[in-house]
Amino acid sequence: MEKSLLIKFLGENPLFSIIDFLIDSKGLDLSKKEIIEGAGISRAALFKYWKQIEEQEIIVVTRRFGKTKLYTLNPKNPIVKKLLELEGVLIEKALDKKTQVEITA
Repeated sequence: MEKSLLIKFLGENPLFSIIDFLIDSKGLDLSKKEIIEGAGISRAALFKYWKQIEEQEIIVVTRRFGKTKLYTLNPKNPIVKKLLELEGVLIEKALDKKTQVEITA
């Protein structure tokens, strides 16, 4: 699987992998298990960074059933807004580069 532009820019780190997956899954309700699988990280890595993600309000709980909670990216969080903005800039830059290559080819 090819790395996202955000991971290429920020570097490989479980925290960035979690956030990148949450961005890619924006609007979906996800369990911790789905986040682990989608981000391609270990359970230990998720729990190492989960407290920080919760404290920074990167995610919000969308639903609960039994002991299970489902989460989604918090679109109102200023950090999330800036990360989405950064991703947009990276995509724009990549598209510009691709267009330049196609024009000169």
